[in-house]
Amino acid sequence: MVKAYLRYEPLATFGVIASTSSNIIYDHTGKLAVAPSLEEVILWDLKRGVEVGKWREYGNKAEVTCIAKSPNKKDYAVGYADGTIRLWNIKSSSSTVTLSGHRAAVTALAFDSDGTRLASGSRDTDLIIWDIISESGLYRLKGHKDQITCLAFLDPKKVDMEDTEVGVSSEGYVLSASKDTLIKLWDLSAQFCRETLVSHRSEVWSFAVSNDQKIVISGGAEPHLKAWKIDWKILGLPLEALGEQEKSEQMEVDSTAPATLQKAINLYGQVPRQSRDRVVTIQFHPSGKFVGSQANDRSVEIYKVRDHEQIRKKIQRRKKRAREKGKDEAEVSAEIQAEDEFTTECLVRSPAKLRSFDFSPVVDVEKMGEIQLVASLSNNTIEAYTVPITMDKKEEVAEPSRLYSIDVPGHRSDIRTLTLSSDDELLASASSNLLKIWNMKTRSCIRTIECGFALCSAFLPGNKHILIGTKTGELELYDIGSSSLVESVKAHDGAVYSLQVRPDKRGFVTGSADKDVKFWDFDMKQDKNSTVKRLTFIHMRTLKMSDEVLCVRYSPDQNLLAVSLLDSTVKVFYHDTLKFFLSLYGHKLPVLSMDISSDNTLIATCSADKNVKIWGLDFGDCHKSLFAHQESVMSIQFVWGTHYFFTVSKDKTVKYWDGDKFENIMKLEGHHGEVWALAVSKHGSYVVTGSHDRSMRVWEKTDEQLFLEEEREKELEELYENTLVSQMEKTDVNADDMEVDSAGKQTMESLKAGERLIEAMEIGDEEKNGWLAYEAAKARGLDAQPPQRHTILMAMGDIEPDRYVLDVLKKIKANDLEEALLVLPFSKVVSLFSYIESWAKKNWSIVLVSRVLFSVVKTHHNQIVANRMMRPMLDSIRFHLRAQLKRQKDIMGYNRAALTYIQRDYKARNTSSFLDENADKATDDEKKRKFVNLAS
Repeated sequence: MVKAYLRYEPLATFGVIASTSSNIIYDHTGKLAVAPSLEEVILWDLKRGVEVGKWREYGNKAEVTCIAKSPNKKDYAVGYADGTIRLWNIKSSSSTVTLSGHRAAVTALAFDSDGTRLASGSRDTDLIIWDIISESGLYRLKGHKDQITCLAFLDPKKVDMEDTEVGVSSEGYVLSASKDTLIKLWDLSAQFCRETLVSHRSEVWSFAVSNDQKIVISGGAEPHLKAWKIDWKILGLPLEALGEQEKSEQMEVDSTAPATLQKAINLYGQVPRQSRDRVVTIQFHPSGKFVGSQANDRSVEIYKVRDHEQIRKKIQRRKKRAREKGKDEAEVSAEIQAEDEFTTECLVRSPAKLRSFDFSPVVDVEKMGEIQLVASLSNNTIEAYTVPITMDKKEEVAEPSRLYSIDVPGHRSDIRTLTLSSDDELLASASSNLLKIWNMKTRSCIRTIECGFALCSAFLPGNKHILIGTKTGELELYDIGSSSLVESVKAHDGAVYSLQVRPDKRGFVTGSADKDVKFWDFDMKQDKNSTVKRLTFIHMRTLKMSDEVLCVRYSPDQNLLAVSLLDSTVKVFYHDTLKFFLSLYGHKLPVLSMDISSDNTLIATCSADKNVKIWGLDFGDCHKSLFAHQESVMSIQFVWGTHYFFTVSKDKTVKYWDGDKFENIMKLEGHHGEVWALAVSKHGSYVVTGSHDRSMRVWEKTDEQLFLEEEREKELEELYENTLVSQMEKTDVNADDMEVDSAGKQTMESLKAGERLIEAMEIGDEEKNGWLAYEAAKARGLDAQPPQRHTILMAMGDIEPDRYVLDVLKKIKANDLEEALLVLPFSKVVSLFSYIESWAKKNWSIVLVSRVLFSVVKTHHNQIVANRMMRPMLDSIRFHLRAQLKRQKDIMGYNRAALTYIQRDYKARNTSSFLDENADKATDDEKKRKFVNLAS
């Protein structure tokens, strides 16, 4: 009989407010913060400090690395560590589009001004332009030699051009910055790198483009920011014209000078900054009047953008001052410098290191009188600040102040210990300075208490008190109801590494780095001023050991006590007499944790040597040694009533084992940092793990059965699939010389989609050939039986083979289509052409059919040209497809003309709309608008 186990599935993740892997942004209203939370994105209501939404893709384990907001105010692009980009809708909190193209983590995202295109940069040094409407990649731009750090579209429509004759690129431009110290300007019409800015001497971490698209500010590790001016007139000239202009200028100067092209982006000057650390984020305020620069420390520097009138007055004052002092006026430069235009307004300081910041999307700052910004800090908090702005010089500059702070639902540092109450209703988690109590049903934090550096913890009987052992040797007793410290006792001279409540619930045992194991009893004590007795504990006896004690465990029948020492051995004593019983040796490094099964027969020990050993408690014999993890195994715990146990490790995984068969049942992956702590509910209905990534994850036991053979097969399949995808990657000898490439990437989805298409075509061909043979036999006058319809075609509603193949083709995601077509062998491509011909004749999905046709012709051009048999079929496709496309074009033209007519007609009828000018403008206040209407 094959043994079946029950599967554990991830139920929830909590404890992370904002992870440090990605940036934080405001939503379009300025009320919510869109923050990364490991592999999820959380929407936080800043005012109330509560979570109002969560974006999570089932099955995704990759961390969020970048977030960008679309101008349509609904969509958000989220980049992940595995190179995928998902588009999330804030209203429905759902992701409809997944874009796969990058081979490493996505590090930069930018939408264009219409929200129809998205540029993405990655750690793989490539830049991909995506079409959001057709949900597919347009092309890949190569040129950078290191990770891309920042991207921005330059939109010619936003520029107020004085010279209308200049022909600017119709597709626009993209600016990209990278860790290779370069900033590149890409022309998207011709898809090439137009200019490279080489002025930076260190990695360029961020840049920002002004709202009028004329100034770029960039920053790296240098002690100042660089400002650049964009000359749109030069940008609009073709390369030949640039060369000619340059020649005509140089003829007058020097004929021997080397030929150089005029640059469209020129250095404007340097802007000093106060921080000495590298720049992380530079951003223009939506109003365009302020710039924020955040360095890799605890501050955001706000610069004011002065208009040229103010600067000229300032220069006049400087000249006047120079005259008064008797200096030469000529020494004062009349030209406007970058540091005159960008002057420091104030410095916003935070309590911990900043990870990223974003300005509130409020344009009218004069009306508000302040600017707001939200920042994610490296210690798992989100803070919103308000910076008062001064219009007049006479006003005193007010200090920036903290507006909101979200810090309750998470720890500031690693979670070191977890413990569950006896009824599994409450969870206590403790870190270096905080103890938090969580309700396990709602997973909300109900108590936060400041404590010492916690290393171990336990709920005391009654679940009203918590006991903590600290790094400094204190035992701290807390009352949950009043969130107060009841008693703190200096129990040991070294760190208290382990404590456990006695099975009879009358006391507990502690083990410490001072080589002592101490036994304590609970007692009730009455304070002098109080009439009520309170809980306390008294030291009863001490067991001195030869080395530091790392872990102590009682057997459930309280007969034995196991003590693990720094010398890698485990000593077992009788509890009543403290007489020595067994010594368990075999681990090469110290045992970090251990547990005894509920029937007192097995003890499982886990060690820093990556092994788990299972011992019998009758003779101390080692039943089995398991190589359990790739790193130190931090904690181990049996499920009550069974010999199954869980282990957690520094290799970021949780594993579920069978202690009788010595088999690994399941591997639970999900944490993004070392897993320090583990707590198993009484009968194993769920497991909670705490990690270095500050998250706590709950894994729930489901009713789904699991068989070991199937699990091993699944693991092998996954391994094979991963190697298969990497083998399918296109390896082109001249790939490095190419500046432009296709945007797609072969994934498991695109491989499977290609296979599904081949299967559909095989079914369709079989059906078609059967009918052709039947028709031929009938033509010859033979008595032929009509072929039997294919069962799948019958099941789909008795459809034609053409329709079935098209339905399969339609189900392939737009982003995977080109890669899926690459899977087809040439014999199947010929078959696909026959389907394309019939689809073109029948006018089915012409847009999709055209896309498939162009992609296949581009890929297999040489073979198609060499194959004469395909000529008539291609002619037929060309004729029918052109006719259908012309028909579609006519329909669109007709519709457009009709809409133009309706618009003209509407304008002609509604010339005298009887409304106040103000009444047209939508205001936020509905009552005010009604009042204006009444007044009219």
